[in-house]
Amino acid sequence: MFIKEHQFERVRFELQQRPVEVLKVDHTSEGFVTVTFTGPLLAQFNSLSFDDHIKFIFTNSQGETVRRDYTPRSFDTASRELAIEFALHAHGDASDWARNAKPGDQAIIAGPKSSRIIPKGFDWHLLIADSSSLPAVARRLEELPLEADVIALIQIEQENDRREFDRSTARVIRWGDSHQSLIDMIKEMSLPEGEGFSWVAGEHTFVLQVRDVLLEQGQPKELMKAAAYWKKGETNFHEKI
Repeated sequence: MFIKEHQFERVRFELQQRPVEVLKVDHTSEGFVTVTFTGPLLAQFNSLSFDDHIKFIFTNSQGETVRRDYTPRSFDTASRELAIEFALHAHGDASDWARNAKPGDQAIIAGPKSSRIIPKGFDWHLLIADSSSLPAVARRLEELPLEADVIALIQIEQENDRREFDRSTARVIRWGDSHQSLIDMIKEMSLPEGEGFSWVAGEHTFVLQVRDVLLEQGQPKELMKAAAYWKKGETNFHEKI
């Protein structure tokens, strides 16, 4: 039986496609670019959960329409400004678009269809991410109270993609340079006492491995969310596991 305050809530939205325009581009680090969009139809935009997904629709260099899933990094209702953080992979239509984005560029934002709100009042929160889901973790860390007990294990492609988060004695943030390094960290740790929630996202095989380790350690599947943001050898892949 779960504590009432730990129950999840699903909020559904009317699905809309919203034309947007690039307002500004910030180079977050060598491997990430944050693009801020604006547009009048963003007045009705909603994103209530840190791991919501929108469909980012754009035109690539060959003139083809491309659709990719992204997490809203932040949204300012008053100014109608929506930020998306892009990981700059060596190859990829979305990475190329973001790398070359400039104010005035056009795109379309569709969704999110819904938000599954994960309560903030758990005894502890475990966040496990590779670089593809780092923006979602960054948003979650910003939204959680500083006094919330959080363990974040994050894999990055290059050392200078580390970033500073608000610090507190209740937060443990560890960085790894490979999927295996994060798996090793998880195997070496013991889950904290109390009722906690584990969230993991990243490459498909990696997420499956992490989920299995957490289940072996006694994490209830009802208190865990695992999602594959990408899969080696495939494009435009997203799957809840």
